Amino acid sequence: MPNKFYLTTPIYYVNARPHIGHAYSTLACDVIARRRRLLGDEVYFLTGTDEHGQKIERSAKAAGVPPQQFADKISGEFRNLWLRMGLTNTDYIRTTEPRHKQGVQHLFSTLQKNGYIYKATYTGQYCVSDEAFQDVPPGAPCPDCGRPTETISEENYYFKLSAFKEKLLALYDEQPDFISPSTVRNEVISFVRGDLKDLSISRTSFDWGIPVPGDEKHVIYVWLDALANYITTVGYGSEAAADKEKLAKWWPADLHLVGKEITRFHCVYWPAFLMAAGLPLPKRVVANGWLLFEESKMSKSRGNIVRAETILDAFGAFKPDLPKSEQDLFGADVLRYFLLREIPFGQDGSFSFDALVTRYNADLANGYGNLVSRILNLAHKHFDGNVPIPTRNTFSTATASAVGTLEASFNGSFDSFVFSKALESIWNAISIIDGDVSSIAPWKIAAAINPSDQFDSNRIQLADLLYDWMEAIRIITALLYPVMPYATAQVWAQLGLGSIEDAAKNGKLKNLQWGDLKPGTKLGTLGPIFPRADKGIIQIMTDMEQKNSPAVVPAAAEIAPVPAVPETPATPSFISIDDFAKVELRVAKVLVAERIPKADKLLRLEVDLGTETRQILSGIAEFYSPEELIGRRVVIVANLAPRKMRGLESHGMIVAADTETKPALATFLEDVPLGTRLK
Repeated sequence: MPNKFYLTTPIYYVNARPHIGHAYSTLACDVIARRRRLLGDEVYFLTGTDEHGQKIERSAKAAGVPPQQFADKISGEFRNLWLRMGLTNTDYIRTTEPRHKQGVQHLFSTLQKNGYIYKATYTGQYCVSDEAFQDVPPGAPCPDCGRPTETISEENYYFKLSAFKEKLLALYDEQPDFISPSTVRNEVISFVRGDLKDLSISRTSFDWGIPVPGDEKHVIYVWLDALANYITTVGYGSEAAADKEKLAKWWPADLHLVGKEITRFHCVYWPAFLMAAGLPLPKRVVANGWLLFEESKMSKSRGNIVRAETILDAFGAFKPDLPKSEQDLFGADVLRYFLLREIPFGQDGSFSFDALVTRYNADLANGYGNLVSRILNLAHKHFDGNVPIPTRNTFSTATASAVGTLEASFNGSFDSFVFSKALESIWNAISIIDGDVSSIAPWKIAAAINPSDQFDSNRIQLADLLYDWMEAIRIITALLYPVMPYATAQVWAQLGLGSIEDAAKNGKLKNLQWGDLKPGTKLGTLGPIFPRADKGIIQIMTDMEQKNSPAVVPAAAEIAPVPAVPETPATPSFISIDDFAKVELRVAKVLVAERIPKADKLLRLEVDLGTETRQILSGIAEFYSPEELIGRRVVIVANLAPRKMRGLESHGMIVAADTETKPALATFLEDVPLGTRLK
């Protein structure tokens, strides 16, 4: 009987369309799910969307549509993207579904029945963006996201979180691998060892949520609601016999994969809720790092997101003769490989189109793809399109030793979620095989074959060599299947081995043995797997993002027309302290200043913010020479959405006073540290 393996992604909040930060976590789960299946496990792979809360209610109101309609559209975009990318999730849960509502209300009632819920009045700060209560003074920004908090005072139901402090610490001590990586584990332990306060788990100031059973003026706190998805999807709260069997079979989960910013909810609140309800705890929570673009976490509010669709469309265009669905799968493979190879899992990692194209060309087009192409073409040309029949005793290569321990090395790293190291071990082997091929030059041996001599020594030597290299390609392709399922399927078919999906189901991609490639097998139709990418694709993807990025247009604007803005009367208007707090003013030092050709008013500046360097384009060239600015301390708007001018991207704005003669740059008499925020 197969082992069961239940793994989950975080469920994604429907305040904006999906980007590759969302894709990162989901692709990682899909890779793990595919590998567990080929090992023979029965897998339940869950993803979905989180659709309740004050932020969604406000976004829907701003769009002029009901919250359900707003959630339907954004959730549909997530689901459709996962389908385009060929993800193999078992279920897709939405927190607005009846099955989920039923389970959440059952969980609330159980916690209440067990004595862990009481009613009180809450007065304090709430971060709408994170849907989280924060222990900060009135007016202070959220310590997690930096956005303004709001003071709320309302009657709430509370969960006795403080009662679980010692139990949680005991959990972390008894199960050291319950949370990983260690940096996140240490942060969670530090939080719990602090002043662990009871948690407000209901709201009355809005109604877009699941009502508290028996007291429907309250809606259940969005994080209690959302976290319960992991059990409601497998039948929790249902009295149906089939759902009870499903829950008994699949819960507890083997793995929750989450972003590091939500580990407190998954590693503190979630196990406490489960303990209070008398339910088993998940076995492991693994946090992935942030995907950074322009050195900041991808975020709609920062205007620095990249859509996965851009990569699918740009790289899919390399396969113009294929159906659009297969083009998407090829583009998805490129993204899957890059994210898992480039970024050590659990750490923050940078994304750029340039890095994506560079990695694609070096590893896939020039590495794996080129090796497959030249070896299979030699076999096709000189052995009538068949896998050669080796003698196995006339020649030896470095290839067999290169792949001899590859499976064990790959599996050890992969099963520890060190995906980049696992893939590095494969490309080390590819490099050795490439070196083997280049030093031996089999095309020279082929050129020396006497076509009339069936037992020509050159033919025998070439057969041995090509068999070794093709067998190495088979083993490498089997290991790579979970990471690049579409591309490896093409290589598998070219080797004449049929469907790689069938091979995975039948256990032929595990316990790989040297020599299992059957000599004489008829090769499939050959063709390039990874066409080389011209650098022009970087500009294509950049232009696609500039045109389509939702970073500068709220997703809500796509749901309903934006009302016309009335003319503003010529009277002073005021902003609140919350509005002012949204503007991030920081101290910077000008490192580089230069004129932009054919742009009389623009200067290109590079400024030092202490922790990073930014490029800013400023329209002050008529008033300041580049020499006057170098070394000068200035004030910049650091959280302004990037914009493109003259083919260059500007990441911020210099602050200046608009005088009658020239703009006067804001500066300081004191030696203020770079990066200091103005308040």
